[in-house]
Amino acid sequence: MQLPDSKQLIVEHSNKKVYDLGTQIVKVFNADKPASDVLNEALNLARVTESGVKTPHVVEVSQVEGAGWALVTEKVPGVTLEQKMEEDPSRFYEYLEQFVDLQISIHQLHNQLLPRQKDKYGRMIDSLDGLNATTRYNLQERLNGMRRHRRICHGDFNPSNVIVSEDGTLSVCDWAHATQGSPAADAAMTYLLFAMKDQQQAEAYLELYCDRADEPMQVVRQWMSIVAASELARKRGDQKEFLMRWIDVVDYN
Repeated sequence: MQLPDSKQLIVEHSNKKVYDLGTQIVKVFNADKPASDVLNEALNLARVTESGVKTPHVVEVSQVEGAGWALVTEKVPGVTLEQKMEEDPSRFYEYLEQFVDLQISIHQLHNQLLPRQKDKYGRMIDSLDGLNATTRYNLQERLNGMRRHRRICHGDFNPSNVIVSEDGTLSVCDWAHATQGSPAADAAMTYLLFAMKDQQQAEAYLELYCDRADEPMQVVRQWMSIVAASELARKRGDQKEFLMRWIDVVDYN
């Protein structure tokens, strides 16, 4: 495909650029991004959409001339929940309630065709050659001991991935890391994503999530070292020190 001259850059990351094409959104990945990763994200998105989650629908997967692979989705008009939180901090807890309720509603759904969470985390832990063998072993032992679940988990659920339409409808984008697994693990990941920016907001999120999901806070905390390791495997060099503090495998009971 060839991108139109009218495209507008929305955001640029180390591995991709995201453009607004008017009625569509396109992610253009770096040339070294494997086609299998892009196709897998499109497949994840299609599967969660079919499971009843409100998401932007897949339109196309193709190669961009002079660049890498691209994923095209429909554009859902609106602003992100992160923008609304930043523009009106006095309503943060109101928006947080909407955010948590949305996440819990997703966790109530199943899709047996999504990748298995434990398998994915296991592979990511094994890829961390920056950790010694003892630490990797301890992380794998903890992962193997966690209770198995088969719920839909976003894997990167944060307010920047929630789109608020003008009528208040919420849609969820960016399903590259979706799995079937434990809601507590998904909550642990969201907690860490909040904590990377604001510890107070992270604690408010965790307390509200555990209260509304009727999930023991201790169970969520048991996942923290595992999900921190998986984040480190995603080459978050700017957060390495923060994530390493969580990878010290201890019991949070």
